[in-house]
Amino acid sequence: MTHAPAAARALLGSALSVTALLTTAACVAADREVPRALPAGVSEPPPPAPSASASSSSASSAGERPAPSPPALSEAQLRAALITETDLGEPWMTSRGAATWRDGVLKATTENPDCRRLLDALYTEELFGTPSGPRATVTLDDTYNDTQLRYQVAAHRPADVDRVLAWLGTLPERCERFEATTGAGTHLVEVSELSLPEAGDARAALRVRVTGETGGEATPLTVDVAAVRVGEDVITLTNGGFGEVLPEVTRAMTRLGADRLTEVARQGRVRV
Repeated sequence: MTHAPAAARALLGSALSVTALLTTAACVAADREVPRALPAGVSEPPPPAPSASASSSSASSAGERPAPSPPALSEAQLRAALITETDLGEPWMTSRGAATWRDGVLKATTENPDCRRLLDALYTEELFGTPSGPRATVTLDDTYNDTQLRYQVAAHRPADVDRVLAWLGTLPERCERFEATTGAGTHLVEVSELSLPEAGDARAALRVRVTGETGGEATPLTVDVAAVRVGEDVITLTNGGFGEVLPEVTRAMTRLGADRLTEVARQGRVRV
C-alpha cells in the first residue's frame, strides 16, 4: 500500500503548482509640455504664486475626498474563492456530514477564560463571531486519514479580525497546557503555534491536541485552526480528526485560498 502521507504531500505539490495567479503591471505616462516661442530679448515671466486661500481651498478639497472603498464581495464571489476537493485531490471528497468528534471532545469547559473561549470557537466554528456581510463555506473529508477540513470565507471588519488574530497569537503561552472537562471526563489540551506561509494581509494559526478517553479508549484529537485576512474578508480553516492531520494541508490550503480570494477581489474591482 502506498504510504498516505507521502501520497498526500505529492498531491499537495501538484495543488501548489496551480496557485500562481497572473498579475498585470500598470504603466502611467507622464504629461509633457511644449514651450512656446518668445520674442528676442523677452524672458518668460515667472508664474504667479498661488494665493493662500487657493492653496487652502485645494488642500481642503483634497482632504474632503477620501479614497473610495473597494466594493464588497458578493456571496457568489465568495463561493468562487472557496477551495474544492479538486485542489486537494484523492482521497479528499465533499463531506457527508459534520464530524462527530466536535460534540465528543470540543464541547468542553475549563476555568481559564482564554482557553474556554478557544474551545468554544473550535466547537461553534465561529472564531470571529457573526459576519458583517455574506459568507461561503465548504466542508471536505479525507476518507483515508478520517479527518475533516472546514473552510469558510466571510466578510468581517478588519479591525475586529486583527484583534482576534493578535489574541490567537497569545494562546500558545496562555493555554500551552490545560485540562478541559467533557461529558466523557477530563482531557489534556495542548496548544502550540502553527507557522503559515506569507499570505493575505494578516494571519495566525494554532495546532490544538486533545488527549483523553473517548468511548473507553485514549484517543488523541488534533485540530489545526488557521485564519487569514484578505482586505475586508477573512478565511477561517479548521483541519482536524483522530487520524493523521497533516500541517502541510493546512499551510497549502491557506496559501491557495488567500491567492484565490485576492484574485476574485481583483477581478471584481476590474468589472466595477
